[in-house]
Amino acid sequence: MGRGTRLVLAVVCAVAVAGVYAGQPVLGPMGTDLGMARDSVGWLVAVGQLGYLAGLVLLVPLGDLLDRRALVAGHLGVLAVGLAVTAVAPVAWVAFGGLAVTGLSAVVVQTAVAYAAALSPPHERGRNLGVVTSGVVVGILGGRVVTGAVADLWGWRGGYLALAVSAGVLGVLALTALPADVRDRGRGYGRVLRSLGRLFGQPVFLGRGLIAFFLFASFGAFWSGMALPLAAEPWRLSEGQVGLFGLAGLAGALGAARSGRWGDAGHAGRVTGVALVLLVGSWLVIGQLGWSLVLAAVGVIVLDFAVQAVHVSNQHTLTSAYPDRTSSTIGGYMVFYSLGSAFGAAATTALFDSAGWPASTALGAGLALCALATWALTRRTTSRRERHLVGSG
Repeated sequence: MGRGTRLVLAVVCAVAVAGVYAGQPVLGPMGTDLGMARDSVGWLVAVGQLGYLAGLVLLVPLGDLLDRRALVAGHLGVLAVGLAVTAVAPVAWVAFGGLAVTGLSAVVVQTAVAYAAALSPPHERGRNLGVVTSGVVVGILGGRVVTGAVADLWGWRGGYLALAVSAGVLGVLALTALPADVRDRGRGYGRVLRSLGRLFGQPVFLGRGLIAFFLFASFGAFWSGMALPLAAEPWRLSEGQVGLFGLAGLAGALGAARSGRWGDAGHAGRVTGVALVLLVGSWLVIGQLGWSLVLAAVGVIVLDFAVQAVHVSNQHTLTSAYPDRTSSTIGGYMVFYSLGSAFGAAATTALFDSAGWPASTALGAGLALCALATWALTRRTTSRRERHLVGSG
């Protein structure tokens, strides 16, 4: 896979995932503008995640049947529509509709990741996944910076409109810059969906999926809730200033880009365990946000390093284990991601409203501990199988 292809796929991931998470730094003004109660604004993120969940099950498996280049372009076109509807929504239910469509089509990220895995020789799969997945990190974290800055100038709607234009332009670029990807259609859509369902009974898949659920629930507990204490006393930061926290997270996550190469060397299991210990520790530092922004920023760097390292290791292990159905495998794995993110987003805002940031911190730390416990409990039964599958991939 050439450098140009990696770059285009990484940018596709960045723009698509930014659309799902664009509301996080502007939840307060967005909810107020749409007439929502403060304890329900987390649903502005959760609805997108639920749409994402539907797309993972219904759309991502199409990548095992159809030309992924055409799928990428088509999904980006629908994504542009969903973002535009959100940008002009006069009331909450219209915004929810736009966000659901945005989440549904943002699964172009998984089509792009599976495409990268399919194009990669086994000894470079982890490296290429690390590069392409870095686009996801740029979108999740860097998108917050851009959205916050645009919100300071033109309001929260301006950020969604800018993303809509970007998605439309990128869809046209994908048709011309990506190689064609003719797929074998002999299996049929129904057969592919049944194959996806059977994955949930596989120990390697289920173990990595449960880790992802708790991992991204912890991730969502921070990034969906942090705007609320930062906008309150004693900090009272603007949307743009809140968005700058994305730079700290971006630095940490990009620092984990080499985790794909560690997976190529056969260390995916060990990387996962060490990163999850770091994730738990990061919450001890993030809990100091009430009196120190510097310590909170350090915690964010560690948190996002840990999340990205585990995420890349998970995908490397699974695409090596199931190389003949990468789209279905990535789509199924990301079901756990989507459910975890939606849970974390909804739970952290409700807890903050009733018990403040300490309760949200306890939630995030507890979810991180659950991820670590899941890794420890499943490692003995799956590590040998993972090493065999990766070694034979």
